[in-house]
Amino acid sequence: MGKWCVIVFPLLLFLCPLFHGGISTVVARGQEGSEEWGYVEVRPKAHMFWWLYRSPYRVEDPSKPWPIILWLQGGPGASGVGIGNFEEVGPLDADLKPRNSTWLRKADLLFVDNPVGTGYSFVEDEKLYVKTDEEAATDLTTLLEKVFNRNENLQKSPLHIVAESYGGKYAVTLALSALKAIEAGKLKLKLGGVLLGDSWISPEDYVFAWGPLLKDLSRLDNNGLLQSNSLAQKIKQQIEQGQYAGATTSWMELESVIGSNSDHVDFYNFLLDSGSSDAVSMTAIELKKGIAVKRYSRYLSSLRSSAGGGGGDLDSLLNGAIKEKLKIPDNVTWGGQSDSVFDSLAGDFMKPRISEVDELLVKGVNVTVYNGQLDLICATKGTEAWIEKLKWEGLQKFLSIDRTPLYCGDKERTKGFTKSYKNLHFYWILGAGHFVPNDQPCVALNMVGAITQSPAPST
Repeated sequence: MGKWCVIVFPLLLFLCPLFHGGISTVVARGQEGSEEWGYVEVRPKAHMFWWLYRSPYRVEDPSKPWPIILWLQGGPGASGVGIGNFEEVGPLDADLKPRNSTWLRKADLLFVDNPVGTGYSFVEDEKLYVKTDEEAATDLTTLLEKVFNRNENLQKSPLHIVAESYGGKYAVTLALSALKAIEAGKLKLKLGGVLLGDSWISPEDYVFAWGPLLKDLSRLDNNGLLQSNSLAQKIKQQIEQGQYAGATTSWMELESVIGSNSDHVDFYNFLLDSGSSDAVSMTAIELKKGIAVKRYSRYLSSLRSSAGGGGGDLDSLLNGAIKEKLKIPDNVTWGGQSDSVFDSLAGDFMKPRISEVDELLVKGVNVTVYNGQLDLICATKGTEAWIEKLKWEGLQKFLSIDRTPLYCGDKERTKGFTKSYKNLHFYWILGAGHFVPNDQPCVALNMVGAITQSPAPST
């Protein structure tokens, strides 16, 4: 590949590619902070894209090293480089305007399009899509080896794996895979901890939460509750019998039942209707076909538009100006949600990952769980249920201690609660749905600052 350099306006970034074995990197430097991005061939003909932002707010403190956050999007098949970056925590929003609540105020940010086939990541053969969370973790570990092993500066910063939605399953399997690679001397990094945001750790507990929660909220009546609980019981039996693909099909059917009986309550914020915006409305037929997974990639942009925000379209941005800036291959088209990735993981979608959380706790890894109060799909009720199933020796003490209220700015208004025991931490975020950084940016920013022990000052 030939060398090239280009000036990108108006960002005034000087770009030059660097090529290492198995990895292509572009370094972009501006007046404040810098960026790097590139592809790692995690397996032959399987290419994963990553984008690292170095924080312009970096604070040097010998007692508290500046952290790095690895953001893992859910879906499965949703793009972290697109959604997490431009819709939630990155430096710019989808209109390319600065985000005051960017998590760069507390840490460097590493986004990846994971698994391969998601976003800018691609495969040269469709047989190379991952079929399990463990396969996704192996690919991610390979990426971390390529990115971190060559850079001593990155190795000085603890890496905190932050996940949202289905990304929580990637996070716990990745953390265990990374620990093995670190112990074997194959991976040079310090694992700071794992943060599980509204994460699909135990599908069974979430589907059992939906009916009772919506009945209490008057979005279901007794008839709807009976139908919901009946399907949840069917899903439980399928999971117990290892019929995970069948459980995924039943999950789609349950979403359809919930939608028709509640007049389409929004799964990402139960105070809203999914039909309140054309961008996220779903018919029962679409739900049965599994098209509901696309809501994830369209939800945030629709909220921004309905709230009077900019009209920035993520697909146009990522396939236009950003694709050009990043020099993405012409034959790669960015997509917010990959149906192929979701379909490939259908056999793993309903598998629980509670035991992996237990294993991380036993190994002494810091595990933080945070949940938006208004989320339905990964409702707090379900999260509390799977936490109570942990076999970790500190669980009963954790459950018995009192919570501490959280404030942000206005101390007259409670924004959440938290409690911790040893290496398990829980945050209840009030007024937030599935996308906590979007709904409660101030409290989310302070949370990640505290959990990562960032030397940056509190917001």
